[in-house]
Amino acid sequence: MTGMNCDVRFNTQIVVFILLSYAFFSSCSGPCWSELFGEPHHYSYSGRFTHGFKRYWASLKWFSIPASLGFAYICFQQYGHIKKREKNKISHSNPEELLAKNWQVALYRKIPSRAMSRAFGQVINIDLPEWLRWPIIGLYCWTFSCNLDEAVVGDIKSYPSVGAFFRRELKPETRPINVNSELTSPSDGVVLHFGKVEGNEVEQVKGITYDMTTFLGPGHPHELDCTPKDKTCLYQCVLYLGPGDYHCFHSPADWEVKLRRHFPGDLLSVGPSIQRLIKGLFNYNERVVLSGTWKHGFFSYSAVGAHNVGSIYLDFEPELRTNLKGKYIPGDYGEKLLSVTDNQGVCLKKGEKMGGFNMGSTIVLIFEAPKDFVFTAETGQKIKYGQPLGSLGNE
Repeated sequence: MTGMNCDVRFNTQIVVFILLSYAFFSSCSGPCWSELFGEPHHYSYSGRFTHGFKRYWASLKWFSIPASLGFAYICFQQYGHIKKREKNKISHSNPEELLAKNWQVALYRKIPSRAMSRAFGQVINIDLPEWLRWPIIGLYCWTFSCNLDEAVVGDIKSYPSVGAFFRRELKPETRPINVNSELTSPSDGVVLHFGKVEGNEVEQVKGITYDMTTFLGPGHPHELDCTPKDKTCLYQCVLYLGPGDYHCFHSPADWEVKLRRHFPGDLLSVGPSIQRLIKGLFNYNERVVLSGTWKHGFFSYSAVGAHNVGSIYLDFEPELRTNLKGKYIPGDYGEKLLSVTDNQGVCLKKGEKMGGFNMGSTIVLIFEAPKDFVFTAETGQKIKYGQPLGSLGNE
């Protein structure tokens, strides 16, 4: 019954159930029906059905349930139908047709996401009494399927707040770094999209793009480098970190960070479903963009803030502050040259911890690599930091 309305489908199921029940009862032989319900043999088929149904109905034990529980169950069932319908719609539609209209995006951006994220950050960092840590943090752990066996501290009661649990450290042996891979995953999460960068447009999800210059900022190192690239191409990869993931991010390769830019902005949700609706979503959101070089040329690493994720921190720049109070000018940014000695930037090793943030967010990699570079992960794959993300064709 593809495409049938949910209400019609539900009513049809009731009718089919009644007809099958009638066929079953009316097909019962006289002796069998009598043994089952205990009535005389002289009843007609319809009489046997009516009499037996009344006796069965009277024998049922009824239990009252709150109306709210019944309503919640109906809502849950309807949500399942809607989710299935929307998934089918997405798979058979042109991505451009699913985009939200400009007025809808503008209305969504009116939500005070920055203030809400600051308030949320204060709440999750409130120290909890020890007797309350297991119910609250344990519920969070169960809801988002957090693996406590991977944490350095496995006792929930040892975490003073939800925020402390969220920033938990992992045992080094749980995340071995693949030294043979050209590029490894910088974080735990889901691979949303990857591929080559065509022109100045970067895909956030398949079929939906955003402007690279707006994202990285004008005059970024790759834009200034006008040297013809005969042997390399520009690639990009987007990873989404869910609320239950480990939320520190690491270096995916050996590289040198030369420039840091901080773009104040909105803190809209960056969930996959929202990314399909809002074109240029990453350009609206607050982000920290790190630019530099690796052995193949240009390399950029961007931590994008999201709903309830206003706090982005860097281990090598502890004075950085994000999601500050006050108004901001869209497109404006602050930058800092990260020169340590002799104009050398911050050198990072593959797998080295770089920083982190709170709740679900996104990491965007835009980098230069040889033309035989291939991604070894798949779209939609759940990945952990240190696992292979890409390699050269001859590896």
